[in-house]
Amino acid sequence: MKDFADDVVLKVKVMLCFVAILWAVEVVNLILGYELNRFGIVPREIAGLRGLILSPFLHGSVNHLALNTGPLFILGLLVISRGISAFLLLTFTVSIIGGFGVWSFGQASSVHVGASGVIFSYFGYLVFKGLFDKKLKALLVSIGVFTIYGSMIWGVFPGTAGISWEGHLFGFLAGVACAYLARHKKYVPSDN
Repeated sequence: MKDFADDVVLKVKVMLCFVAILWAVEVVNLILGYELNRFGIVPREIAGLRGLILSPFLHGSVNHLALNTGPLFILGLLVISRGISAFLLLTFTVSIIGGFGVWSFGQASSVHVGASGVIFSYFGYLVFKGLFDKKLKALLVSIGVFTIYGSMIWGVFPGTAGISWEGHLFGFLAGVACAYLARHKKYVPSDN
């Protein structure tokens, strides 16, 4: 039981560190007048490819990051419960796949920043992991995530100006693709 508690505490600490890094970058970006946002995804520009890795760490405002923090932390905890290595691999993979979708199809001359694509990928992954695996535990997580966060699905459609629906859409699709590719694989119980 102590090992389980230690494992949970470690995973919570990793998620808190992840969120703390985002907030530290936000403070620096705010001080610099959001100059770092030029490192976001810029569709179809070679320099914009660096945003595939960097854009989840950059946000348009403190409010933007504040709105992302809760869902990122909660959905991230559900993803990291499968293992820290699995969490890191998924986060990296969906950032690249989803980001490349934004880079390929996003509105020209725009800059896409924010962790929303990662959040939508966690949402897609968690909802579809249960459907693809057809295992009770994963299905219960899928149902719970969809019940609480199901209205997020509307964010994958064009709507509010200044919000990267493309980031939401391609993040979601990247999460679904990763859930499909990882179907029937055993969960990583611990990284110890």
